[in-house]
Amino acid sequence: MKNKVKDLALDGVLRQNPTLKLVLGTCPTLALTTAAMNGVGMGLAVTFVLMCSNVIISSLRNIIPSRVRIPAYILIIATFVTIVRMFLNKFAPTIATAMGPYLPLIVVNCIILGRAEAFASKNPVLDSMFDGIFMGLGFMLAITLMGAFREILGAGAIFGVKLWDFKIEFFTHASGALFTYAIFIALFTYFSGLYSKKSKQKTLQKDKKEVEA
Repeated sequence: MKNKVKDLALDGVLRQNPTLKLVLGTCPTLALTTAAMNGVGMGLAVTFVLMCSNVIISSLRNIIPSRVRIPAYILIIATFVTIVRMFLNKFAPTIATAMGPYLPLIVVNCIILGRAEAFASKNPVLDSMFDGIFMGLGFMLAITLMGAFREILGAGAIFGVKLWDFKIEFFTHASGALFTYAIFIALFTYFSGLYSKKSKQKTLQKDKKEVEA
């Protein structure tokens, strides 16, 4: 079980990172990464919905008829999105306002629907729960780092705390969002490639030692 959780964690954060590897959820990624706190808020919301919907969908995977599975998934996801919206409107209205229309649009977020179809509908409940958690954390990590990058350069601040007066307004605009996204995908691709290469070398060395033994 420990190895399974480790594999799911590596998939969510690195090998199948939904934002930087699979390039899913692009609209909220581009729109909400003007500030690091937006990334944290959206990331936590998506993680909660992913985890809960994965658990329910996995539990009902042998009950939901295949011909109505997508509408059923959307209904389940919409239920948890509604819970998140009600919670944020009550306890964190500033974050809810910052997310704008992208909060209710979590219902049709490709990351959540994709994991429901590709993983939760085919795997046990516990595995599906961890898949939802780590995929959500991978998404949150990516958009929070992008938000921090744009906020530092575009507003001279981080998490709303002013750092300096120097600002590059380009990073507050849509073109700045696309440029930032391209930079992060390029860096992620480079470093994940190095990680994959190192992992393969370790595996080959281990196999060689086992053969020699």
